[in-house]
Amino acid sequence: MGPADEGLSALLFSAGGRAQIECYRLLCTGDAASESAVACQVIHVASHRLDKHWEQKKNRHKLVKMDPETRYMSLSVLPGTSTKQLPTPWKFLAAACSDGSVRIFGLLEAAQKLVLVAESFHHQRCVLKVEEGRGERHLLCSAATDGSIAFWDITGPVMDTVDALHQPVSPALEAPLVTVMAHSCGVNSLHIHETPEGRYLVASGSDDGSIHVCLLEVALGRGEAGAGTSLQVLERVSRPCAHAAHVTGIRVLRPGLLLSASVDQRLTLWKQCPGELVPLSTTFFHVPDLAELDCWEEVEAGGELQYYCVLCGQGLEMLCGTAPPNLLHKRLPSEGAGV
Repeated sequence: MGPADEGLSALLFSAGGRAQIECYRLLCTGDAASESAVACQVIHVASHRLDKHWEQKKNRHKLVKMDPETRYMSLSVLPGTSTKQLPTPWKFLAAACSDGSVRIFGLLEAAQKLVLVAESFHHQRCVLKVEEGRGERHLLCSAATDGSIAFWDITGPVMDTVDALHQPVSPALEAPLVTVMAHSCGVNSLHIHETPEGRYLVASGSDDGSIHVCLLEVALGRGEAGAGTSLQVLERVSRPCAHAAHVTGIRVLRPGLLLSASVDQRLTLWKQCPGELVPLSTTFFHVPDLAELDCWEEVEAGGELQYYCVLCGQGLEMLCGTAPPNLLHKRLPSEGAGV
């Protein structure tokens, strides 16, 4: 997504039942007739269905047919890639699937093609969430109904996309770098935040109302393929019964500061201390059946840092809050803050 002189242009991915993904290009411009109106043009770019993908395979009678009722539970768009192997810019998409797989798709918008690049059935149960981590490598997190979170390095499959297009069977993802049992049941929310030191904070929320945060460090392998890349868990902290219902939204605002939202309609600001998560403040929102939380920060005219939160479920609500400057550091004091 990015602004242009004539307005805003964005790619929109939509997925759900019947293992179907649709991709659209949105072109939004201001309406000259009204300052508050926006004109939006929707252009269909590409689509993908697993059953059609299976029908196009050679020797498919030797393969186990995919489940036509497979549902995509979550999507995550990876940053665009253009390298020597991929001279044409590709967009990559990770999908969490109900049949127990994590799938990587590649979009070549110019050719209007959306193709399956790689997949893995490592979890062997319904995968609920996927989230990408930005950095030197293409890192991916996936979370399943058993409370496990797997961390993948998918740089190789992304770089080898052109070769994968000509193979009769989609390549399998390599084994995850590490798998963490973060919860005792399904993971409903997941977020990755890269720290200034190049480490990753991974926050998750579960069906049982618990929250889990872990700090990861990536050791890059040598060579362009990155062979030998490893992941080390430096720190883990959890908070049982952080909410009274499913935690369906979580966001790391800064190192040591995170927000969680639940079906119990509470939005809570947490401070991460050594070995524990301390609640700083809680506010109630009015959207029932919360499905997702998103946040971003903006610096106001007076230099004050504002956090904007959007909560969606059976409706949509936006909240705005501030955090005192002394809470915007990694090691935070014990004073409270308002949201």
